[in-house]
Amino acid sequence: MSSFMLAYIPRKTPLHALCGTTKFVFFILWSVLAMITYDTRIMLIMAAVSAVVFVVSRTRFSEISFIVKFLVVFMMVNLVTIYLFEPEQGVLVYGTRTVLAEGFGRYTLTAEQLFYEFNVLLKYNMVVPVAIVLIVTTQPSEFASSLNRIGVPYTVAYAVSLTLRYIPDIQRDFRDISRAQQARGVELSRKNSFRKRLKGAAAILLPLIFSSLARIDTISQAMELRGFGKHRKRTWYSGKPFTRTDAAVVCIGVLFFAFGAWFTFRDGNRFYNPFTGR
Repeated sequence: MSSFMLAYIPRKTPLHALCGTTKFVFFILWSVLAMITYDTRIMLIMAAVSAVVFVVSRTRFSEISFIVKFLVVFMMVNLVTIYLFEPEQGVLVYGTRTVLAEGFGRYTLTAEQLFYEFNVLLKYNMVVPVAIVLIVTTQPSEFASSLNRIGVPYTVAYAVSLTLRYIPDIQRDFRDISRAQQARGVELSRKNSFRKRLKGAAAILLPLIFSSLARIDTISQAMELRGFGKHRKRTWYSGKPFTRTDAAVVCIGVLFFAFGAWFTFRDGNRFYNPFTGR
């Protein structure tokens, strides 16, 4: 498995054995709770559980290194942007101002701002591992059947399945085109300047786009010839039955969501504030 993009990785783990519907429902509950809570205690528990889930999935870092590096860069840019545009956001949220270092103008480092951005970072650590596990442990067709089982139209669910299924194909086309361009003398290594590498990447992207469009046209014609979408319902070959283990996992997810929501809003404020002795 390449580290360039996310894709299903077949393995024998407890997470792979779960029904796709179970994992999808759990992910929705987990994501909604992650969005609504700013209670650091709940978020620390969720981040720890996410790490455990990732370890149980037996996903190797080398298999997802590109995505992880991209997400790390995105997280850092997001945190820096928050500070640049609203360096006093933590002060507004927590109602106190503890200066750690004087800066220039309004850019003063406060404990409240650091704590607020730490909570934002925690949110990524809560959701990203679970999202990665959902993708790498769920076969695309089974994932589509899971969406359909919870009420998503099967045409939409099948579109999602096709997207996940053809990510490796797009990746393979990218590498083939890249090697063909390099065989023609296009230098894409770090030995070349950034401008020339960018120009070489553009020479790869255009053929990749056209080949992807050709694949889309072929698939759409094949589906149309087979009458896809004619009937309101369809069966799924790869759908897994809902077992007692799945029911237990869903119940745990619902109970944890209910507890997390109650714990977050029990005093009418979703922010945990350690600066006022709460």
